Amino acid sequence: MKIRIVTTRSKAKAVQIVRYQNYKRVVLRHIGSAHSQEALDELLLLAEEWIKDYKNQLSIFPDEHPNNLLHLNHSTFVGVKYGFFSRQIYAIQDSIGLGSLPALLNDLVAIRIFEPASKFRSLELLEQFFGIKHSRKTYYKIAPNCIEFKEMVQQKVIAFAKACYAFNYDLLFYDVTTLYFETFEEDGLRRNGFSKDNKSQQPQILIALMVSKEGFPVAYDIFPGNTFEGHTFIPFVKAFIEKNRVKDFTIVADAAMISSENIKQLIQNRINYIVAARLGNLSGTQLDIICNTLQREDGKSIRIKTDMGYLICGYSSVRYRKDKHEMEKQIEKANQVIEKPSRNKNVKFTQSEGTKIMLNQTLIEKTKKLLGIKGYYTDIEESIVDNATIIERYHELYRIEQAFRISKRDLQTRPIFHFKEQPIKLHLLICFMALVISKHIELKTGISIRKFIDESKKVVEGEILNHATQKIVTIKAKPSPKMIEMTNRIFSPH
Repeated sequence: MKIRIVTTRSKAKAVQIVRYQNYKRVVLRHIGSAHSQEALDELLLLAEEWIKDYKNQLSIFPDEHPNNLLHLNHSTFVGVKYGFFSRQIYAIQDSIGLGSLPALLNDLVAIRIFEPASKFRSLELLEQFFGIKHSRKTYYKIAPNCIEFKEMVQQKVIAFAKACYAFNYDLLFYDVTTLYFETFEEDGLRRNGFSKDNKSQQPQILIALMVSKEGFPVAYDIFPGNTFEGHTFIPFVKAFIEKNRVKDFTIVADAAMISSENIKQLIQNRINYIVAARLGNLSGTQLDIICNTLQREDGKSIRIKTDMGYLICGYSSVRYRKDKHEMEKQIEKANQVIEKPSRNKNVKFTQSEGTKIMLNQTLIEKTKKLLGIKGYYTDIEESIVDNATIIERYHELYRIEQAFRISKRDLQTRPIFHFKEQPIKLHLLICFMALVISKHIELKTGISIRKFIDESKKVVEGEILNHATQKIVTIKAKPSPKMIEMTNRIFSPH
């Protein structure tokens, strides 16, 4: 195999790679033509590179890599890959125990974290950013079966939480949210109901989520959109306890989950609870006891025995200022309605007598008594857990709100464009798995999942097509010290 230089009719120098076989010359490759010595020298280098690549022989010089010698005039930038990010996500999936799931499911989870999109757009992004190709035919074939893995995923996640976060069921936080659809047609699952997204005209579903005291997701479920959120509480908790054979269990939830029937069910099933109390629903006698007993000092609290369990009331000067400001705004709004009656008569602190609208002084006085006071119901004896700890545990309910924010903002769980039950359930399974991984990254690194993704995107793999060899050369960026430190934290056993 030799390099041959031929003078063309236009007096240019053509560079060819030839081989002599049976006394005949065979042109293997025409490299190009040059009209100057500089251009000719460049073509000769390209020819030498092509021969080395064609022979596929190892060089005796250790620093010589024939396909890594690039000439910008004979190369084309193809695109970038984010293999470093995808490798981190797949390693996390393996550590959780999700690596045995269908590759398509794990790939959709990875791209959901990296760049949320529709399922078919996700297939395109997987090939573009990770170099992973799935056909639509494969998606249609496998996707319906993926929802069968919901229970297995939750069991794997719980086992991982036990190993990584010493999860032992002692304290769990429960809440629900709504996810609306880009349609106005209802069915058995997608129903109109009270929307937390202010989309009351569009059908929705109700998503129940349970997280550990660290905020790590351990279980979820789906309910029809017209389900009252308080009615999801007991079925979800009982099912979770039965599946996992839990003995000692304390659930923390907001006031929407509390009712006399729910409390009865919790007590019958020996489930410890800490839930917010609606103090406005208390009787006058109970309200007087609170006002006469509770000291208006930060950190002070009282405990009263009621039909709903122990009612713990705590005072905060910060809450007092907030409550007072809100009350004054609502009274001002009520006065505006009284002065200029409008169609909107359902304003707090107003009452009607026939056609006349006036201030509800009784309600105002009741509200004043409760300024700065927050109530909590629990069945836990004070000798086991004191009032301050009960209040502190309830305030950790913000962790589940954080999980919902990650799900809705970073993973873009909403809005949902699916219209059939199977794709909806698959979408929620993918989003739950993505939430588990995202929250694990946040807990281990101490930064948001968005910042982690932004830092990961700096570790790119540029792809350049070498026209001499018709092969793609990958140029990899090295992870920054910050990225290496975050990776070490994620996979650290402690």
